Amino acid sequence: MEQTKNNQRVLFISFIIITLYMVVEAIGGYVTNSLALLSDAGHMVSDSISLAIALIAFKLAEKVANHGKTYGYKRFEILAAVINGVTLIIIALYIFYEAIQRFQNPPEVATTGMLLISSIGLIVNIVVAYIMFKGSNTEDNLNMRGAYMHVISDMLGSIGAIIAGLLILFFGWGWADPAASVIVAVLVLRSGFKVTMASVHILMEGTPKDVEIDELVAILSKQKEVQSVHDLHVWTITSGLNALSCHLVVPDELTILESTTLLAELEHQLGHKGIHHVTIQLEAVSQKHGNDLLCNIKAEIDPHAGHNH
Repeated sequence: MEQTKNNQRVLFISFIIITLYMVVEAIGGYVTNSLALLSDAGHMVSDSISLAIALIAFKLAEKVANHGKTYGYKRFEILAAVINGVTLIIIALYIFYEAIQRFQNPPEVATTGMLLISSIGLIVNIVVAYIMFKGSNTEDNLNMRGAYMHVISDMLGSIGAIIAGLLILFFGWGWADPAASVIVAVLVLRSGFKVTMASVHILMEGTPKDVEIDELVAILSKQKEVQSVHDLHVWTITSGLNALSCHLVVPDELTILESTTLLAELEHQLGHKGIHHVTIQLEAVSQKHGNDLLCNIKAEIDPHAGHNH
């Protein structure tokens, strides 16, 4: 809970700083006629939106579960990360398009103003990136990572604008402005793709990256009461909240107390492997209805298949 509050505080401070400078950079890019600055300002618009979305996601995630949303709204954080990732990709593609136009007809650029604004922008982004890195868990929380990658990409945009301004100022290379934009766009595209793929992996109920299925099977199987494991599922509900469900085949004579003790021990051990929500169904060996470790769900399910009546 404390880490969540820290994340929200960091996001709010970052949102205020980025939004204020976004206006300055957009005006500066228009006045100086610099694509590098305008693309960076456009990226900062997405930064501001992404930070706002991330804040909303954290607030919604705090809502308790109900009959309609049995997991609550925690997964909205992942949806926010998807939006951030896709936004980065769209921005990168737009920058590519604009850069092509400018390569064909390089415009005059007011380099002094461009250098001044991009330098201030770099300082702003460094400050925000530092605040986010020190005050939040950008590695463990995908929502925070998406917002953080927006800021890092924006920082690279400012560096690109500075380099382009220097090349135009000292060598008169008008193509440096769109060239810098293309380089930044590649980096932005890469960041957007990574965040989007990681988010989609979670939405597709993929196995968490930091979880080894073989290790979990070993933990489940080494208990003397467990004869086999099947229908195993491991997925991420939201960043930092992994879940597991499976069926365990146990002896017919296992008592309720022994079963409860077994489940408690398994939950404890799985917790050390990053599994926070565990659902285990015990089956008597004489009543088991599956052998495959992973569940192969058919499109049409016979509710009586595999069961003895």
